[in-house]
Amino acid sequence: MMYEQEIVTLNDLVAKNHMYRNFMQVWDLSEIEAEFKKIEEGRDNKGYGLFRLFKCILLQFMENLSDRELERFLQENNAGKWFCGFGLSETTPDHTVLTRARKRIGTNKMASIFKQLKQQLESQGLISEVFTFVDATHLIAKANLWQERDKAIKAKIDKLNNETLPKVAHDKQAKIGCKGNNKYWYGYKQHTSVDMQSGLINKVAITAANLTDAQGLKHVAPNSGAVYADKGYCNKHSKRAAKIKGLHLAAIKNNNMKDKNRDLDRWYSSIRAPYERVFSKQNKRVRYVGIAKNQFSAFVHAICFNLKRLLVIAPPDLQRT
Repeated sequence: MMYEQEIVTLNDLVAKNHMYRNFMQVWDLSEIEAEFKKIEEGRDNKGYGLFRLFKCILLQFMENLSDRELERFLQENNAGKWFCGFGLSETTPDHTVLTRARKRIGTNKMASIFKQLKQQLESQGLISEVFTFVDATHLIAKANLWQERDKAIKAKIDKLNNETLPKVAHDKQAKIGCKGNNKYWYGYKQHTSVDMQSGLINKVAITAANLTDAQGLKHVAPNSGAVYADKGYCNKHSKRAAKIKGLHLAAIKNNNMKDKNRDLDRWYSSIRAPYERVFSKQNKRVRYVGIAKNQFSAFVHAICFNLKRLLVIAPPDLQRT
């Protein structure tokens, strides 16, 4: 039996309608690539290059993989290799390289990349700050309070609270947060603002868990327009932040307020409901220690969410027509 030989490239092995191809079509990465090359100018770079490693990190968060899982994924998945810019038989980075890459890129650079994506979307009319939904969700720290408790006992600390925790905690920036009167967690809080016209994330910020939702509004408030929020934002902190930026704050009022309008509050709840999916898809347990590293993670998560959302509201086929 005769077998025909066929020469194929890595590009041939990736489906034409693959999700990774669509990401590359809806997001112009040329400016970001040029910036990474400028950072590496004058250095003896014999490695993979920061731009390719950045795309590896992007892939990691898209697929919700650990460093070691991503290492294996790149070895076995042709579409992943193609997306990150590796050759078919080229050696891909191991988990130690990926860890160092996150440190080299840093939170400030990732914030700049997230901002550039947002500016591209604004120029295409896909995102705005006219109507914004804001909310916060709790994040559980990468720590075990039982270990902190044992350390506190040895150090003869009577109470474990936000004042004494830094003395014994592994993650010294994590705090004990409270929602309502009986729901406690140890970690952080993520504040997010979402464009209500497109469902895309506008801003994201990480704070300690002991900050209230309203106190975090100033970090994610838009520069104009109306802000819709739940009753956690119906207080002086939110009203002050909204007044400074000239925003209309449409927050559900507490039940004990005299001017509460239940019909209006029900309407606020109904228009907010579709955007709760942004928070329902989040992983509540963080992988990193400290606010800076978790802010880095929040930016990458937001980028990935927006890219996936773009494929729904503005797929490449629609953009070309």
